[in-house]
This record gives sequence, structure tokens and C-alpha cells, in this order.
Amino acid sequence: MRGLVARIGGAVVLSACCPSLPPPTEITAVPEAQQRAEAGACREQGVALQILGSGGPIPDDARASSGYLLWQDGKARAMIDAGGGTFLRFGEAKARIADLDVIALSHLHADHAADLAAFFKGGYFAERKRALTILGPTEGGRFPGIDGFVTSLLDPEHGAFRYLSGYLDGSLFRLDVRPIDPSAEAAEVFTAADLSLRAVGVKHTQIPALGFVATIAGKRVAFTGDQNAESKAFVELARGADLLVAHHAISLADEDLRHLHRTPEEIAQLAAEAEVHKLVLSHNMQRALADLMRSLELMRSIYHGPIEVGDDLGCYPLAEPVAAAAP
Repeated sequence: MRGLVARIGGAVVLSACCPSLPPPTEITAVPEAQQRAEAGACREQGVALQILGSGGPIPDDARASSGYLLWQDGKARAMIDAGGGTFLRFGEAKARIADLDVIALSHLHADHAADLAAFFKGGYFAERKRALTILGPTEGGRFPGIDGFVTSLLDPEHGAFRYLSGYLDGSLFRLDVRPIDPSAEAAEVFTAADLSLRAVGVKHTQIPALGFVATIAGKRVAFTGDQNAESKAFVELARGADLLVAHHAISLADEDLRHLHRTPEEIAQLAAEAEVHKLVLSHNMQRALADLMRSLELMRSIYHGPIEVGDDLGCYPLAEPVAAAAP
């Protein structure tokens, strides 16, 4: 356990702030090895969200950086963000690169994009022929667009990993790289067989950044990415989502960082206004976790749905497998 936090099935919960949960004496910590051994169980769900990385850019939180998988009937179909450590967690989750339809990056900070090259390398060994869609923001300020970022990795002459340039010339499976303008209206940016993604620009200072809502087999999962409370359009995009994954990067005391991230109070206000069914906190930085009890108490007074503090490899089932759901 981390401090006053206990693990249940890969999630972290605070019973003191959530009356529906059992008292602390009935909560037992799951050893790391057991948690890892059970990590592949998420693929046995019909539709599920799995957290690959629940931390931020500083190693003191002892978590992988941001990354999420959406599962459907045993296949990892969509990945949101690819921060450092997510490639390892992807393997621990028993996911396959061959199954992915899309990788969507919310923005190009390293803790959201650093492992993309590792997935390209892993893809070299995957039994895959169809194209893989890569989504991300257009360029702005000091940041390239997703197309420029991929080119900087794979360009045959100047790319950092130019030996993998076959992704660009067609000798490996093709990458369908799609830049998304954060200044545009919310729009559908990807669709494929019971899976779609909508995106809208969010405010993360002047950094080109996106929030996503994925719909998979009729279930909607909203991902804030990194955003501050000026991200009004995201509220409408996320409205009524079955699950909201919100980034919990600062504490109530970190007023000087509100231009970068929502405070715990503002996260709860988002969840309440958007009327989401469940809230999961991720991107859990140590500066936020240090004041977790007080933050959760305030959040529960604003948002009255269930709140969980996500952990690496935590699994959130949304629908039963097709075979199990059939009469």
C-alpha cells in the first residue's frame, strides 16, 4: 500500500471517503507479484478500460506515466497515450500490438508520448499487415504535430530510429498518421467496427492538447488528458460518459499550477457537471497523493458518483463478454 491507500483489483480506494466501500479492516492489499499475475484478467472482460500508466513525469510516484487501453472481447483495440513505462505494462496486460486499431496521443509531453517508439519497435515483430492509426494534435509553439513527431522518429535520413523507416515506405505495416487541430470543434476522429473516438482541444497552457471520448460497443469512456478548468468544450464532449478518467496532478494547495491542471475541486466539478457515471483519477503525482484524503473528502462533497484512484494495470469492466451476455 502507498500510505493510507489500499489496492483492490488494481484500483486504489479510500474507504474513509466512500461510505459504500467496506471498512479499512476488510480491505487487504494485493501483493505486487499477485497483481501482475492477475493483470491479464482484463482481457477476459467484454468491454473494459485498463490503466497502463497511472503516474506522471516524476519517478517519486513509482508508477508508469500516462497510458490507457480499451479492451473488447479479448482484444486491446485502442490505446490512449504512451508515456514511459506503458510498453512494459502493455506486455504485462497480455495485450497484442497486432490487435490495436488506434493509438491516440493527447499531447506531446514526454510523459504521454515517450514509449511510442517502443511500440513501433515491438510492431516490427507483430503479425500484422493492416494499417495502424496514430492520432495526435497539430503543431503549435515549440511542439511538432503528431505527423512531425512520427517523422522525427522514423524518417529514413534524419529520424532518431531511421532503421524503422519501413513504416513510412510501406515495407512494414503502414501508419495512418492523423493530426487533429485543437482549435477545431469537437469531432469524430476515428471509427472502426464498434469503436469510435471523438476529440476536442483542451487548455494545457499554450501546449497543443486534446481530450478524447471513446465509444466502444456502446460504452463511453472520457479521457481528460492534461487540462485546466478553462477546457469548457470538454464538459459537453464527456457528458453522460460511463467512465471519466481525469488527471490528478496537483493538490488543493497547488494554486500556482492551475494554468496546467485541474485542481481536485475542479475535477469533481467537471464530473458533476458532465454527469458522468464514475470517476477514476489517474496521472497521480506524489504532490497530489500527499494530500489525497483531504482532496477526496472535498471531491465527494461535489460529485456524488463513485470515485476511484487508479493504479497501474487497474481494470474497469464496462460490459460482459458477448458469449456471457447472450441468453
